[in-house]
Amino acid sequence: MSATAHPIPRRTLGATGPTTSALGLGCMGMSDLYGPADEAESIATIHAALDAGITLLDTGDFYGMGHNELLIHEALRGRDREEVRISVKFGAQRGPDGQWLGYDARPAATKTALAYTLRRLRTDHIDVYRPARLDPAVPVEETVGAIADLVKAGYVRHIGLSEVGADTLRRAAAVHPISDLQIEYSLISRSVEAEILPTARELGIGVTAYGVLSRGLLSGHWQNDRALSGTDFRGHSPRFQGDNLTHNLRLVEALRAVAAERGASVAQVAIAWVASRGEDVVPLVGARRRDRLTEALGSLDVTLTEADLAAIEAAVPAGSAAGDRYAAAQMAHLDSEH
Repeated sequence: MSATAHPIPRRTLGATGPTTSALGLGCMGMSDLYGPADEAESIATIHAALDAGITLLDTGDFYGMGHNELLIHEALRGRDREEVRISVKFGAQRGPDGQWLGYDARPAATKTALAYTLRRLRTDHIDVYRPARLDPAVPVEETVGAIADLVKAGYVRHIGLSEVGADTLRRAAAVHPISDLQIEYSLISRSVEAEILPTARELGIGVTAYGVLSRGLLSGHWQNDRALSGTDFRGHSPRFQGDNLTHNLRLVEALRAVAAERGASVAQVAIAWVASRGEDVVPLVGARRRDRLTEALGSLDVTLTEADLAAIEAAVPAGSAAGDRYAAAQMAHLDSEH
């Protein structure tokens, strides 16, 4: 493992997608699902990311019911819009109490959602637009066809997908080129490697990997007795419960030993491992504060050797995590249990 300072390299999302920074910033936690966040610090973190050379910002129109898009608009005020790639997920339906009500990716709903997104972001285009999940009531061909109409009209530059299986990738790509698949991929979430990742590569589809720190579990900062607010969904996530959490934190400590020997933090090694999966993989980091962003950026200075990769594999073997990624009700909305 070597550590040499360098500017953020660039990667291209698939055969047809945009060129972005090799590390993206996932903005969800600044508005939703991880408990309270400081808005001023969130904006300062986005500014710090842009100043460091991160060009990919990922959001969803349902993160804080539009709040996250409004936050990004505020953070981009006075910036060159063409220097930033904004990726937006849509389709998740939520009530005023924040409860999940399902998904709607009908063509009319798709175009309506984009209209509201453009207004909240105060922009004339979205760089990558994608349904958050597969709508079981709507053929993916219809959803992708609707976004293709928006591409032709100039409102969307590229079409992406999120959390779908190999068959859906093929069906979607037959309608319109797909730039990238956004999917959870980390040291303890590796089932995409069996079928989904090879299919994406066969089709020329890149991967934007979220959950690279498994929602903080692999951050190296999680404590077994950490108290969670009622709005933090990790309070219901199987991997953060009881014996599962105790087991998973033992994996983190094994990884910490590997990282310490190489002069890096747990988080930096975990992010660098995802980045090492291929030039077509762009990790998304969910930093909500500047200090966490600085740590994540340090992963770019970590080059993993074959010996390093073997040591990491021994510390956290594939399939070694305890507990599912989501609670059972949420797993039911995934296109493929991967």
